[in-house]
Amino acid sequence: MLRSEIIDDAAGLEALGPHWWELWSRSPSATPFQSPAWLVPWWRTFAPGELATVAVWRGDDLVGLAPLYLECQEAGARLLPLGISLSDYLDVLCLPEIAEPVGAVIAGSVLSIGWSQWILPDLPAGGAGLAIRHAALETCQAVGHAACPVLSLTGDETLLSCVPARRRRQLRRAHRAASRRGRVSIEPVLSDPQTFLDHLIRLHRARWAGHGDGVLSDSRVEEFHRQALPQLVAQALARCWLVAIGGAIVGAYYGFHHRGRAYAYLGGFDPAYAEESPGALLIGQAISQAICEGAEDFDFLRGQEAYKYSWGAVDRWTLRKIWTRSKGR
Repeated sequence: MLRSEIIDDAAGLEALGPHWWELWSRSPSATPFQSPAWLVPWWRTFAPGELATVAVWRGDDLVGLAPLYLECQEAGARLLPLGISLSDYLDVLCLPEIAEPVGAVIAGSVLSIGWSQWILPDLPAGGAGLAIRHAALETCQAVGHAACPVLSLTGDETLLSCVPARRRRQLRRAHRAASRRGRVSIEPVLSDPQTFLDHLIRLHRARWAGHGDGVLSDSRVEEFHRQALPQLVAQALARCWLVAIGGAIVGAYYGFHHRGRAYAYLGGFDPAYAEESPGALLIGQAISQAICEGAEDFDFLRGQEAYKYSWGAVDRWTLRKIWTRSKGR
């Protein structure tokens, strides 16, 4: 027997922690962006509306979770997923063997909330949210939402089998140019997440100074990452690298690794070292390490920036679904 509850306060959301992690580990389409390490700090930092998260239980086991909130506008309230904007993938969680009944229970529960549109953007292919159906809901056809260029990983850490020759030559030139300025060191940083974030924030702001200043110029985004990263590190999900040239830390890479997939989330570099391409050096290192860890894909996440395709990445699209209430419901 399945039962549901609507969680409308932060304490209730945080109390789900151990059950949430267990469900997340068993949900096939889950990414780091659906983990409590990511979404609880997001809600704690931003809380842009009224919390309306649906939890589905079978006995004492959490078997479904739709982390949602209600955004009230003059045109009508919208039901949206936690993590929107900063998350490249969004979805609900459920056990695969009971996905259909769990989806129906989630849909039935959200009908008790006053909204005019329920929107799930950035759903991954095969996402659990794509299968939600209910007689009292009308849904639009799932449509492409955002391109996430992905590099398929083959071969070994030399990158010979998966990265185009031109990009490998550029990487060798970057190494030589960097070496002319001093010793080059690319090291993982996981023992001190806050110090890593200090470097990332400094370098990201330097990179984007005068060009919109970058996402980390928002103090709330900084606070979110300062809460989330230590938890991601504790769960072995984060991959953080710094590159130093001649003793100066000039580049930072912030990514994830989960279930055979590496994710390149955020980076920054000192513009004074642009000729040495510290960003490329870090991505090359991240790809090599992902191969060593058995990853099959290197996901550059949302955005069609040209540099992603120079590594050999190919677009994979997320999907968006919108539900409205059936007439008379």
